[in-house]
Amino acid sequence: LIAAEHAGSDDASDTRWPTIAALYARLETLTGSPVVRLNRAVAVGESEGPQAGLNLIDGLDHALAGNHRLHAVRADLARRAGKISLARTAYQAALKLCTNEVEQQYLAHRLTTLNT
Repeated sequence: LIAAEHAGSDDASDTRWPTIAALYARLETLTGSPVVRLNRAVAVGESEGPQAGLNLIDGLDHALAGNHRLHAVRADLARRAGKISLARTAYQAALKLCTNEVEQQYLAHRLTTLNT
């Protein structure tokens, strides 16, 4: 169902983020997965604002300690919330953990644009 919601949208602006957030909330209830919670935070960040998304990822550091995506999501939400220092630290952490060259380039670009 989550994939169908994404597939039914032409771009992020017409994505039904509240529906996706609700689907992730249900999936999180069923699985207890920290990755599902991280994905839910992205959807909540889109539907309710970046601070709401940041609030959801509090406490995931232990469960996702080695996962660069936690830091990348935190960085994006923090950037959008105007928390530039937090965003910078999170982008740096994501870069240290990321092993994919294309993702590294994207993260480095995002980090660089924080200064502009």
